[in-house]
Amino acid sequence: MDIISHLTRTVSPAVLADDHSPAKQNLLEQFYAIFAARLANNDTYSRFANENIARDDSSFYDRVWTEGAHRDQISRELANAHGVDETASRGLIAMAAPLAFHEIKSLAGTTPVPQFLNDNLNSYQHHIPAWAGAVLPASAIAATPAAAPISDTVSTAPLQKEKEPQGSFMKALLPIIGLIILGALAWALLRGCQENPEPVATPMATAQQDEQGNEQAVVATDIEPASLRIATGENGELYACRMSVGNETLQTNVMNALTGAFGDEANKCRADVDDNFAIDMPAAAQLTTILPIVKNVPNASMVIKGDTITVNAPDDAVLAQLVSDLQAAAPAMMVEAEGPLDLQGEIDESVAAADAAMTNLGDDPDPRDVARALSIQVINFQVDEAVIPDVNKTILDRAAKIINEVPDMNLMIIGHTDSQASDSYNMELSRERAESVKEYLVAQGVDASKLSTKGMGETDPIADNSTEQGRFRNRRIEFVVNDEMVDLNDGMIINSDSLDPDLNPLDSNNDDLLPDGDDATQGTAVDPTN
Repeated sequence: MDIISHLTRTVSPAVLADDHSPAKQNLLEQFYAIFAARLANNDTYSRFANENIARDDSSFYDRVWTEGAHRDQISRELANAHGVDETASRGLIAMAAPLAFHEIKSLAGTTPVPQFLNDNLNSYQHHIPAWAGAVLPASAIAATPAAAPISDTVSTAPLQKEKEPQGSFMKALLPIIGLIILGALAWALLRGCQENPEPVATPMATAQQDEQGNEQAVVATDIEPASLRIATGENGELYACRMSVGNETLQTNVMNALTGAFGDEANKCRADVDDNFAIDMPAAAQLTTILPIVKNVPNASMVIKGDTITVNAPDDAVLAQLVSDLQAAAPAMMVEAEGPLDLQGEIDESVAAADAAMTNLGDDPDPRDVARALSIQVINFQVDEAVIPDVNKTILDRAAKIINEVPDMNLMIIGHTDSQASDSYNMELSRERAESVKEYLVAQGVDASKLSTKGMGETDPIADNSTEQGRFRNRRIEFVVNDEMVDLNDGMIINSDSLDPDLNPLDSNNDDLLPDGDDATQGTAVDPTN
């Protein structure tokens, strides 16, 4: 986990606002490393571990470094290194400290902060400058190798070096530096000539401890950010909810916040828990404040992904107030109103993303990854029609080949609509559209026994139905692994063999009837496998 990059994404924008000065950004990066090393000390952290630190508590920095001379040295050294006024340096640090503290606590989750920071020492250690040893506890100095570089942060001002008497020391050191560089080049050349060199396109990987801390595992860095998508109803109820998270710890933290805001309605939130997603959510610590704000806005929607919060509401004035309130509650996040619907742009972007996801599946892919990749694309059926647009056929053609090549690939295709027609009409239309996708795949050679379909109509929204953007997102085709289905009552994924799925969730029974007309309790029996 790259702690410095995370703090740079989440805290720096809140501190700098519209000031995009590279010098100040680099100053903050280096401060985060010094700050993390200070918090890694148990004695330091224990002084305020049980305090409720406000995000605008400018005196918090003074309590972390109680020695005034140390505070002055930090401000002065950082100011000199990055060409920033010393008073401005002190102000940036004072603003950043409480925000960085909350973000680090959020990243640590249930792990004690000092333990978390010591476990991830390698992610910030190389940013710590040599002079910081004078302002850090002895334990932090001991943990830092003597040969650690000052920093890999690029400064806009040259580093200040003390003049060596007679220049003898530096002269003696130059040959040694030359030998080190030559040795590194020789090692790189040797690595390049090995029988099985690292592929050029292999993504970077980082070492991350497992939950027990027993051994190191290599984890690819290009994972999707964790996300949360919710929408409220006319009375502030939880109308729709989905999350994508990297582990159950984050899922539990998000669910606890949802339950605190929406009570038992939080149980309808569906979670995709998979190591394709990040195990941290920058806004997790602020959810208890964020969610009640959104709950108080009828027919609102909110998407949290990475360090960005995107919101929408039917009324422009209400939307503007919502953005303002959320920015005040989560100053480290980027809060924005959803823009007007760019229909063609959304379609093109989704198809490109699905195509990239299909490319990254590799050989013998996990069926869940295939289903997730296929669900990315927007299949934008014409109004009242179930004809697949040509733009989607390339993706479906690729899917047909993959489904045929993987022996245990069994997928369920689920159709969804918005709420702009009758319940019964939407249910039938969603089923027809799911069937259309199945028929196309079968026509491309897929064994029909590997595919099943289900129509959900408007009963499982992922966004609001009060805005054009929300209705667009609700009109969708989803793919799930066929031996799993979602219980909409509790948001959990369960094995479909353990129950008989109700194909008409609009009525109160489980009779596998689809509606014939306006009366949702009446219908025609269908083959549940279709």
